[in-house]
Amino acid sequence: MTRTPLILALGAAAALAGCNQNDHTIVGGGPGDDNTTNVAANAPMALPPSVTSSKIYRCADNKVVYVDWLSDNLSANIRTDPGGSPNHVAATEAGQPMTSANGYSISGAPGGSSVKIATPAHASQSCKA
Repeated sequence: MTRTPLILALGAAAALAGCNQNDHTIVGGGPGDDNTTNVAANAPMALPPSVTSSKIYRCADNKVVYVDWLSDNLSANIRTDPGGSPNHVAATEAGQPMTSANGYSISGAPGGSSVKIATPAHASQSCKA
């Protein structure tokens, strides 16, 4: 009973010993593969801006708005619910109002205690941190 597995193992080893033993060399690349044609590999990488401060603002209509100010000083994320989806707003120059295509805007500075915020549901209003 113990000899059967041993005999099967020896038979399998003998069968595998007869396999082709040629060396196989795999060479990557080819003509023109010097990584100069790969534009994505050669393009400079820029990380997205990080959150520098998060503030909660109470607006004139008593609504609460959550703003994450980003480190590029050109953009922010606005949320109307604490766990809601952020709405990204951006400006072309520092100090200019940040706007988005979906109706959100904010004007003010991250270090200030008050800003003006507009949402699709409400026109621009003063909000305090």
